[in-house]
Amino acid sequence: MTSHNIGINVSRETLEKLERFASLFQKWASTINLVAPSTKADLWQRHIADSAQIFKIAPEPKHWIDLGSGGGFPGIITAILLTESKQGRVDLVESNHKKASFLRTAIAETGARAAVHPIRIEEAQKKLPDCDAISARALADLSQLLVFAEPWAMRNPSLRCFFHKGRDYQAEIDKARGRWDFDLVIHRSAIEADSVILEVSSVRRRSQPAQGAE
Repeated sequence: MTSHNIGINVSRETLEKLERFASLFQKWASTINLVAPSTKADLWQRHIADSAQIFKIAPEPKHWIDLGSGGGFPGIITAILLTESKQGRVDLVESNHKKASFLRTAIAETGARAAVHPIRIEEAQKKLPDCDAISARALADLSQLLVFAEPWAMRNPSLRCFFHKGRDYQAEIDKARGRWDFDLVIHRSAIEADSVILEVSSVRRRSQPAQGAE
């Protein structure tokens, strides 16, 4: 087996599950658009190791909801890593039925601690009313992500959100501050020099938008 560095220490069994997922991903990605074609060749660093950074930040078992799961990043990676402790789970919200089929197959073949929900994010809160944490990657800007997260944040004041962001993250933060109050920890990416993971908590909508907010 090829040795891959994902930035955290995992058992051989877990690495084998990640290998199995990678193989399955490459097979499916040849027929459906799971990630940008230009990034498929660097699957391990650009997608798997990048996704694993969330688990490194928050490794304790919890109930995750992964929004817009797409090709499984970061949700499936988190769910595979949770198999080490045999605790916690990830609910994957993906409205595209072809991608949802891929995610179901990935869960079946890796034993990932996850379930797939082929519904729109706006409908997910009714079916999945509670969670400890939310993740999303390459889905929407921070303001829209906070709109998505708000129903769960209202039910769980200790909710933590983990959002991968690229080089324009500060502009997204500034825009979101116009309409939202939230606590923020910025984790620098170990994979992409200009990228970060935004850890957002205490999300609450402002009663009045800040002056100049869009």
